[in-house]
Amino acid sequence: MNCIVCLKQTPDSEAKIVLDDIGQIDFTDIRYAMNPYDEHALEEALQIKEKHGGKVTVLTLLASQENTDFLTQALAMGADEAIAICDSLLGNIDQKTMAKVAASLLKKMDFDLIFCGKEAIDDGFAIFPSSLAELLDIAQINVVSNLETEENKVLATRDIDGGTEMVAALFPVLISAQKGLNEVRYPPLSRIMRAKRIKVKYFTVEDLGLSAKDIQPLVELKKIELPAPRKAGVKLQGSEEEIVFQLAAAIKKII
Repeated sequence: MNCIVCLKQTPDSEAKIVLDDIGQIDFTDIRYAMNPYDEHALEEALQIKEKHGGKVTVLTLLASQENTDFLTQALAMGADEAIAICDSLLGNIDQKTMAKVAASLLKKMDFDLIFCGKEAIDDGFAIFPSSLAELLDIAQINVVSNLETEENKVLATRDIDGGTEMVAALFPVLISAQKGLNEVRYPPLSRIMRAKRIKVKYFTVEDLGLSAKDIQPLVELKKIELPAPRKAGVKLQGSEEEIVFQLAAAIKKII
């Protein structure tokens, strides 16, 4: 059973985001890691390989070959192969265009299952998985919290507003992973060191038969704004009766 897992590197979830003078993120001191939802996608693919056999390939898109530790982590976790579409032209593309680039390579590959995280924690758009499935003309099941695989089909439980639903689909199918789908393994240092010796396969946009014109972004990010800082709390003082009166008055102002 051949599984392909699409990965993205995102700022570490504990990183402090700072904006520059023109409203863009200052990436100078930001530490990167594998997108947390993608970790669950990879773990699920690895468990399927252990159960049914086959191969797990991870795929990512990069603007440069810097900050590729997340690919080493994927290989150390148990992925068989890592592929990166790496090109400076990919620096400012939107998710729909990113899916177009990934699909151009995936159409040349054999797979039964494609896994993605349900969204990336840096932008939260959640557009890539559905766009990729549409471009590949395959079934998709999104926000999956439980997955069972058989010889040629999957039975998935996906989260919906107010509950869950069960969906079955024949291969090939794309699955986007929700947190809670599994418990992610974290490899020991010895496996990470061995994984560093595995070469990543790199492709450029030109290698895929695409030009700069083909991947012009459909959406342009103009500016980012941080949430307004929280206002300081108010400490109520006085007797119990006075505090109750103050609290009631404050609630009346809100409603």
